[in-house]
Amino acid sequence: MSVGFALLGLLESGPRHGYDLKRTYDERFGHGRALHYGQVYSTLARLLKSGLVAVESEPGDGPERKRYAITESGVTDVAGWLARPEKPEPYLQSTLYTKVVLALLTGRDADDLLDVQRREHLRLMRELTHRKSTGDLTDQLICDHALFHLEADLRWLELTAARLDRLADRVRQPPP
Repeated sequence: MSVGFALLGLLESGPRHGYDLKRTYDERFGHGRALHYGQVYSTLARLLKSGLVAVESEPGDGPERKRYAITESGVTDVAGWLARPEKPEPYLQSTLYTKVVLALLTGRDADDLLDVQRREHLRLMRELTHRKSTGDLTDQLICDHALFHLEADLRWLELTAARLDRLADRVRQPPP
């Protein structure tokens, strides 16, 4: 997800200080991956330079505090981003596949590699299932998304294990 578009979208409800944006982002999207303040302010600086946000100064005692407001260009960019579908990630050359092939090429036990990976996937699935059962709707939706991807990985691990002998024969042949 683009942090810039998320911050722009949050600014559509009204001007905010950088720390307000960080807090709201973390509450809405940061589940397990909170933003650093430096990332918020560097992103806001890029958005300001691009003309997608403007700075509103707040008069008062003490140091001047900046509030950021989305510009019309920023609103247009967010609308365009929301309307564009995300490119599906087909994972045609995954790290798992590379590890299996390299294990076979180097004489290591690819079955063990698949077993270890399967156990790690199942461990994470148990953790996410628990989080889902104790979480709010946001947690449930985020966990469902992750669980569906992990289930697909598990199916791939099982299929690969079933075809391992054929794959070993294939990868051990010299390239054409």
